[in-house]
Amino acid sequence: MCQHQPPCPPPDTSDREAAHPVAHHLEQVWSLLRNGVLLFEDASELLPDGQVVAPVVRRAQGAAA
Repeated sequence: MCQHQPPCPPPDTSDREAAHPVAHHLEQVWSLLRNGVLLFEDASELLPDGQVVAPVVRRAQGAAA
């Protein structure tokens, strides 16, 4: 898929968001990554196989629970 080195991570790996973007639709708040993943502004994802990945809520280090 990728001609560059290192190649973009495949969509079934945890670092899939590191793939290069090929299309941005800022008005619709999504980007298409080279590995086929649709990445949305809220950090949710739609994988090429149709699987939806919910956004992960990350807490700032040292934040109170």
